[in-house]
Amino acid sequence: VLLLALLLRLSSSLQDFWGRRWNMMVSRVLRPTVYDPALSLSTRILGRKWASLPAVFSTFVVSALMHELIFYYLGRVRPTWEITWFFLLHGVCLMVEIAIKKALKDRCRLPRIISAPLTVGFVMVTGFWLFFPPLLRCRADVRAFEEYAAVGEFLKDISQSLTFKSFNTTRA
Repeated sequence: VLLLALLLRLSSSLQDFWGRRWNMMVSRVLRPTVYDPALSLSTRILGRKWASLPAVFSTFVVSALMHELIFYYLGRVRPTWEITWFFLLHGVCLMVEIAIKKALKDRCRLPRIISAPLTVGFVMVTGFWLFFPPLLRCRADVRAFEEYAAVGEFLKDISQSLTFKSFNTTRA
């Protein structure tokens, strides 16, 4: 949550947050596999100016489904579709933001002192409302700590094994 708050503090818009700040690995995967093909197709239908809107939404739909699958895998809990609603809501709001910027031709922008808290507020409220409850229901936090403990035990066993072997070879 602290990292999220820091990234949000740096973000001046949803477009900035999702495009440049949050989980760049996912962005690097979804851009060539979903966004670019959807952009190419929608450019032929809508023209270049508005083609990014369905491409953005398509990317959020795929991301939503990927997250639902990941959460199912983590907890084996039947999906409530809150995760999907989180991503669809963000996709629609990002489309609206992009459309407003294009319609106004970037002439009218909110000052960062206003846009940053609005972005932080929106992502935090929707995150605590739609994203984090399913994450906690599938006990991802508990499972993560169990994994960390298992890795710690593994490293401890290796360390003891190496120490024991080196102790035996120096005695011989």
